[in-house]
Amino acid sequence: MTTLVLALAITGAQILLALAMGCAAFRILRGPRAQDRVLGMDSLYIAGMLLFLTYGIQTGRTLFFEGALVIALLGFAGTVALAKFLMRGEVIE
Repeated sequence: MTTLVLALAITGAQILLALAMGCAAFRILRGPRAQDRVLGMDSLYIAGMLLFLTYGIQTGRTLFFEGALVIALLGFAGTVALAKFLMRGEVIE
């Protein structure tokens, strides 16, 4: 019973994360300002990272955990670069 509940909870979380990714993609495509698009991109990479983590938990493979770590690092670096670009107009000084 406990295994079934855990499997259903993980599957439900994956469905909700996929819906969150769809909403974030909508915000990226539809956002009226650049700041809205950056926030949509943040939400998209966080939801993608969490989707990788839940899939890694479901399958038991460690490769997905490493992939989630790479997504987190690249997403953070991209957010910092976009924020610096929006504030100053240049990324490299």
